[in-house]
Amino acid sequence: MSKQLNNLQASPADVEVVTQKESKKKRKLKNQNNNNKAKDFKGSILKSIGMLKPFKWIVIIALIFAVIGTVLSMLGPNILNRMMKAVALDDSNKVFTLGLVLVAMYLTGSILSYFQSFMTGTVAAKVSKNLRTQISQKINKMPLNYFDRNSYGDVMSRLTNDVDTVGRTLDNTLANLITSITMIIAIPVIMFTISWQLTLVALCEIPVAFLVVSLIVKFNQKYFVKQQKSLGEMNGHIEEIYSAHNVVKAFNGEQKSYQQFEVINKELKKSGMKAQFYSGLMMPVINFVGNLVYIGICLMGAYLAIKNNDYLFATSIITFMTYIKLFNQPLGQLGSISGTLQQTAAAAERVFEFLEEEEQENEDHKTKTIENVKGLVEFSHVDFGYTPEKQIIHDFSFKAKPGQKIAIVGPTGAGKTTLVNLLMRFYEVNDGEIKIDGISTKDMNRSYVRSLFGMVLQDTWLFEGTIKENIAYGNPKATDHEIIEACKMANVHHFIKTQPNGYDMVLNEDCSISAGQKQLLTIARAMVQNAPMLILDEATSSVDTRTEVLIQTAMDRLTKGRTSFVIAHRLSTIKNADKIIVMKDGSIVEVGTHKELLEKKGFYADLYYSQFENGEDF
Repeated sequence: MSKQLNNLQASPADVEVVTQKESKKKRKLKNQNNNNKAKDFKGSILKSIGMLKPFKWIVIIALIFAVIGTVLSMLGPNILNRMMKAVALDDSNKVFTLGLVLVAMYLTGSILSYFQSFMTGTVAAKVSKNLRTQISQKINKMPLNYFDRNSYGDVMSRLTNDVDTVGRTLDNTLANLITSITMIIAIPVIMFTISWQLTLVALCEIPVAFLVVSLIVKFNQKYFVKQQKSLGEMNGHIEEIYSAHNVVKAFNGEQKSYQQFEVINKELKKSGMKAQFYSGLMMPVINFVGNLVYIGICLMGAYLAIKNNDYLFATSIITFMTYIKLFNQPLGQLGSISGTLQQTAAAAERVFEFLEEEEQENEDHKTKTIENVKGLVEFSHVDFGYTPEKQIIHDFSFKAKPGQKIAIVGPTGAGKTTLVNLLMRFYEVNDGEIKIDGISTKDMNRSYVRSLFGMVLQDTWLFEGTIKENIAYGNPKATDHEIIEACKMANVHHFIKTQPNGYDMVLNEDCSISAGQKQLLTIARAMVQNAPMLILDEATSSVDTRTEVLIQTAMDRLTKGRTSFVIAHRLSTIKNADKIIVMKDGSIVEVGTHKELLEKKGFYADLYYSQFENGEDF
């Protein structure tokens, strides 16, 4: 939201100018990227087809059914032609027999078509499920810096819109593609049995149709790529704005956020219109060529009938015209399918792009653990930067003894939260190492490292479920007694008992729970986890002064005997810390107790007394 808040402070005119300039630059970069991606149209389609491999026998059977059903439906006009000739020759027995054959063919074709549709629909649903499962698993393997570079809305768009596009294509297009190809091959064969002269005229349509389709596909793919990318950007913008709509309203930023939305929306409309416009050209052009061929066949057929003086040839012409109409159908479908495949290729490319992103190193082979965790934590010459060109932590060294309460203070951007991120291995250090009881965290599985810490963040997070389930999130085996005791220590037990259903109350968007009460619940959750070490990142920032005092008492009991790291804004809350680390610009500038640092009259003292000046209550 930082970018959004910066924009909210500008004037509407400034926002519009900046937005337009940024939009032009982004469009230029996007066009370069999209041109590169558009070249991988074939690769994306092949990857999508590759997802069918686990269901290959179902797909093969479905395709066989589609081919048989198509052939049966194409033989129908030929049978009708023979019936009309039998009627002309007054052969009623042959008419009856051919009628039964025709009914049987159409009935069999319908049954096969049903089973084919059922099987392809089932496969499409399973492929979509597998894709969503892969993305869900992938998210848990991705480093956090990926989400620093990409919006959550864009990731959600890949999980929903793009996966649905691939699934719909597999469901609707695969069988239609096989049916169309079967008809394009089989219909000319049948038409040759009627009249080779008329068939040659009809085949003139094929090269023209394929030329039109190939040219439009080659030109149009980049617009489908833009369309899917713009859709992801829109989802990201909406997720960002509406997840913090209170902030937008507080700064009167509705108009400015709407202007940004309009820029993305116009880009989506522009790419979508171009994609659909050029795709829409296929059918009219193919139909136009088909109608010209249709006229040519009528003239050629009439000429042959007159020349050969064969009145029965009139029935053949009627049958042939029926096949021409059938022949135009798959050619038109190929034009429509090509547009769908282009959109699918763009969507699939985004899905596979995400699935092929670099993952965190697999650490299943790291089995080193600490038998009895004492809580000796040591930072040794640690360097770190979120980007190579901007280092945040510089040669940081510090040792926290077992059971100590370590407070980390400093101005915004000093690197306080970054230290915690490194301690939890949310990010990896660029240089140096962090040790717990003498063992480097790099030598331990990151999941194990995180299990050693109970954590309470400034931003509260509660999921939809009962209060009991939320508190037991970090320790599902916790008993009701342990949950209640933790809530009493966190001074939230009384509040819970006053709610409907108590600990079984379901938390959702309709619940009117204050930010402070949510924070108390997350503190209780950390208590239930009972981890050997603790991290408290501005844990009391959303709590009133009276409740803060009660929580501090509970925290003192909780942190007793445990190494704990407390990031604090209110310096009054860390007076009793064993050590206070004072950070500035990614480096330690002072270390000591509250009393020692005040006596030094250095940077900490300036921070402390500035809170008096700002009206902080000590």
